[in-house]
Amino acid sequence: MSAPTPVVVTGMGIVAPNGIGTEEYWTATLAGKSGIDVIQRFDPHGYPVRVGGEVLAFDATAHLPKRLLPQTDRMTQHALVAAEWALADAGLEPEKEDEYGLGVLTASGAGGFEFGQREMQKLWGTGPQRVSAYQSFAWFYAVNTGQISIRHGMRGHSSVFVTEQAGGLDAAAHAARLLRKGTLNTALTGGFEASLCPWGLVAQIPSGFLSEATDPHHAYLPFDAQAAGYVPGEGGAMVVVERADSARERDAATVYGKIAGHASTFDAHPGTGRPTGLARAIRLALDEARITPEDVDVIYADASGVPALDRAEAEALNDVFGPGAVPVTAPKTMTGRLYAGGAALDVATALLSIRDSVVPPTIATRAPAPGLDIDLVLHQPRELRVGTALVVARGMGGFNSALVVQRHI
Repeated sequence: MSAPTPVVVTGMGIVAPNGIGTEEYWTATLAGKSGIDVIQRFDPHGYPVRVGGEVLAFDATAHLPKRLLPQTDRMTQHALVAAEWALADAGLEPEKEDEYGLGVLTASGAGGFEFGQREMQKLWGTGPQRVSAYQSFAWFYAVNTGQISIRHGMRGHSSVFVTEQAGGLDAAAHAARLLRKGTLNTALTGGFEASLCPWGLVAQIPSGFLSEATDPHHAYLPFDAQAAGYVPGEGGAMVVVERADSARERDAATVYGKIAGHASTFDAHPGTGRPTGLARAIRLALDEARITPEDVDVIYADASGVPALDRAEAEALNDVFGPGAVPVTAPKTMTGRLYAGGAALDVATALLSIRDSVVPPTIATRAPAPGLDIDLVLHQPRELRVGTALVVARGMGGFNSALVVQRHI
């Protein structure tokens, strides 16, 4: 069987709590700089969850046309700007390309929650005549795909993935498959969320998975013996993906790496006694990439911060790779869990690891809990020539996803 057509990443754009723009985010992440703090955009003191990863320095008016502002939620504004940065980074001008060969594949689980809250308040407070007509779509989880497609004239196959944290990986993998099939020539893919508003927070709290710690420095401790849930956050990443031959033909300035393999699985209903499907997803992703566990240099963990879920993830990693055999990191400890944006940001971060031969740290966590047996990269970056990185993610309700990215030679 011939090797599949390589699909490479040639551009990226990042909006995250600890950095806006790729290099600002990467510098902050290597420095262990956290964007997690007490929530500032509204008063959280009446809620059991008071800490979050907010994107506070982002000014939509500096980046987007005024006409777009009243029709877009915060997450869509982040996504639009990141998409524009990713295209510029790739040196790609959509208007000069075949519009039907350009696609947009994004992930979102919550949609435009803050926009929805604002319009609901108008409905209850002043009546339906005050509700924006844009509410009809601004709340929708597919809106980022649509707005990016419209803005850049990208009329090829476009879709949205609603598998929570796993969605960012599923979207990237499907984009790669469409490129290999020839359905698309180029795609923008990634994920964004921004549901840190009162209504959005209230919707998240019933899961029981959110940290109620009030100290931002100790609120999110994945794999730690004191772990007690995760911190919610906002933001994400967009990347440009294209076939390697196309990137070579247009003399792309940068190739961050390639998408080499992916798989997704679904867990059995809790209480059945069946193990998580994460280990199976990892094995299938490695098989698609045509590599063995020994070929993986670093793992970007899902890192839920929920003790039972952390243990299940560690067991899956140990099942595939052996105890402590591969360095594991969770830079999302500096941003919070970004839901659909989290795995997309991990993919971008893994590609930066490949570019710069360094693994960013996991902060706040002091040491892996007894019995987890993982080599967690703690506190400081680790110099390491990264040729292959594995990104794993799990979504609420049993979704598992694993994506392999590699150095492209």
